[in-house]
Amino acid sequence: EAKKEEKAIKIDFAGIEDRMEILPVKAGNLGQLTAVDGKLIFMRYPNRGERNGKATLNYYDFKSRKTKKIIEGVNGYDVTADGKSIMVLKGRDAGIIKIAENQKLNKKVDFSNMNMNINPREEWHQIFREVWRLERDYFYDKNMHGVDWNKMYKVYSPLIDQCVTRYDVNFVIGQLLGEMNASHTYKGGGDQEYSPSKRIGCLGINWAKDGDLYKVAHIVKPASWETEVKSPLIQSGIEIEEGDYIFAVNGKNLSDFNNPYEAFLNLAGKTVELLYGKEKDISKSKTALVKTLSSETRLRNLEWIEKHRKRVEEATNGRVGYIYVPSTGLDGQRELARQFYGQWNKDALIIDERWNNGGQIPDRFIELLNRKPLNYVASRAGKLWQVPRKANFGPKVMLINGWSGSGGDAFPDYFKKTKLGELIGTRTWGGLIGISGAPRLIDGGYITVPTFRLMDPDGKWFREGYGVDPDIEVNEDPTLMAKGIDPQLETAIDVLNKKLKNIKSLHPKRPPREDRSK
Repeated sequence: EAKKEEKAIKIDFAGIEDRMEILPVKAGNLGQLTAVDGKLIFMRYPNRGERNGKATLNYYDFKSRKTKKIIEGVNGYDVTADGKSIMVLKGRDAGIIKIAENQKLNKKVDFSNMNMNINPREEWHQIFREVWRLERDYFYDKNMHGVDWNKMYKVYSPLIDQCVTRYDVNFVIGQLLGEMNASHTYKGGGDQEYSPSKRIGCLGINWAKDGDLYKVAHIVKPASWETEVKSPLIQSGIEIEEGDYIFAVNGKNLSDFNNPYEAFLNLAGKTVELLYGKEKDISKSKTALVKTLSSETRLRNLEWIEKHRKRVEEATNGRVGYIYVPSTGLDGQRELARQFYGQWNKDALIIDERWNNGGQIPDRFIELLNRKPLNYVASRAGKLWQVPRKANFGPKVMLINGWSGSGGDAFPDYFKKTKLGELIGTRTWGGLIGISGAPRLIDGGYITVPTFRLMDPDGKWFREGYGVDPDIEVNEDPTLMAKGIDPQLETAIDVLNKKLKNIKSLHPKRPPREDRSK
């Protein structure tokens, strides 16, 4: 067969922006764009916060200028070499479909006969070599922090022959990475054996035992301003209250189990029937249908945040707001924004970034908190309007601890540099040698490669492994915290109450009306 002559493609970059065309595709969370003959294929993902949303694979037809849905509920796709078909991944299933509207994954790829013979030790040596090479080529410091990297290969590579499992290989890799004495050097995954896990359905409660029976000691109540996460028992039509007994779930008596969680095994995210009552007498019991949670983590976290916000509000007569920032990633940005916009008009703010697990560099966080007054707008009647409108000009403090790291180090560091207020608590983790992605290993395992490091404007490195010191050191007191008293938060409240004693208003008084008749 005669080969087709390949024609060189020349891209004229001069004025290329002027030749762009905006496609009439509905805006949204789009990605994975691929151009084929006459069509543009793309994924549409659910918008953040959208309930029960599914990712869909679509195409835009350049001829009809319309968007069509190919298939719903897929994880990803790849176009075949001839550009006429698509392999899609849907859950753990894969199949090939046409680039056409309303496709279904009727014929799935059979992986059962796809066998591969692997010599584990040979593969482990390749993996170790790959890890060593990736760090050598992409670590931010080509001098490898002064470590003789070639020597390290000779020291650790023989240990691979002593490995029996992939867990052992990861251990050896961890020892190699540790030689660099840098943060953000992680490893994991790979062709390992995992024990099967079973998920427990959660009711969002604290249990208490009363003889052989179990009762509801406390119903976890998230913040009222949270619309997505709700306690299973705080739903319309469900009358179970604190102090009630729960006798059975789906006909299984809880008293037959060592603890109540055993009765909810494999019931995560499912609707269950609960037998409950106000008294121990089971003959007076009622039933309720309840949908369980697969995890209570977010529910309990929200209750913790709201408890702190209420404590601050009560102890300051409503003058101080409380904002918890769990990370400097997407969830942290979302939490900071929505909690800030709900409390921007307070006289002062407590920013709590304890246990902040990092994410991105938080310069935008500081920009939001550090807005300065530009002017005020005075109308004929009513209060003055500040510009910028959504800004807090009052005193601020930040809570930190040793579990605040990475972006959780940068956040208080920037807070201090911009003189926004005092840092209260204990010294942060101290890890600002950062990562920006690394290729996966051949068996699906992973490592991280620190590709950059933060330095101060004066030309000095951020103090790696040390962190950011508080201005006011307050240790976590387990005895007080067990009683529900947060000594670091109480110190923050005390600091701001003292500052606000002499501040009646954050805004200027309206100037006298001018006589402009002359």
